[in-house]
Amino acid sequence: MNETVAETNKDAAASSGGISLRRAEVVVALFFLAIAGMVLWDSVRLGFRWGEDGPEAGYFPFYIGLFIGLSSLYTLYQALTAAATGALFVERHLLKQVLAVLLPAVVYVLGIQFVGIYLASAIYIAGFMMWLGHYPAIKSVIISVVVSAAMFMMFEIWFQVPLFKGEFNPLSVIGY
Repeated sequence: MNETVAETNKDAAASSGGISLRRAEVVVALFFLAIAGMVLWDSVRLGFRWGEDGPEAGYFPFYIGLFIGLSSLYTLYQALTAAATGALFVERHLLKQVLAVLLPAVVYVLGIQFVGIYLASAIYIAGFMMWLGHYPAIKSVIISVVVSAAMFMMFEIWFQVPLFKGEFNPLSVIGY
């Protein structure tokens, strides 16, 4: 009856179907390694040496990309060579909760490209209020429209800082 933490975590990973810590570390290390590769590639394209009049455009990004790449390789090495503990990074039911917020946020960001930040924000706020907050639809729509209208007035009228209105620009009907 004297179980170690590693054995308990292995049992938890097996029973919950969660993501192991090792897998998460490997995926994150590979992701950042890919980012570093893109930064290094573009830095070389822009020029990463010291020119006659100072550093070229890719000088500082090159060294940042190099640092990220080396750090990612070290993290990947550690993840692949460490003794397997079976430690759990996240359980399946908790991952579902994270994705319940992350996926709508991704759709919101993509929606901004088409209908602009004001309409996308109104839809996002109303959707979250109804879906996760279980507020009545009329209350959700009113609050989301008021918030988006306040953002519009603050940025477009008072500060005169235009925000992105999207490919279809639904605000063109009122002259913006």
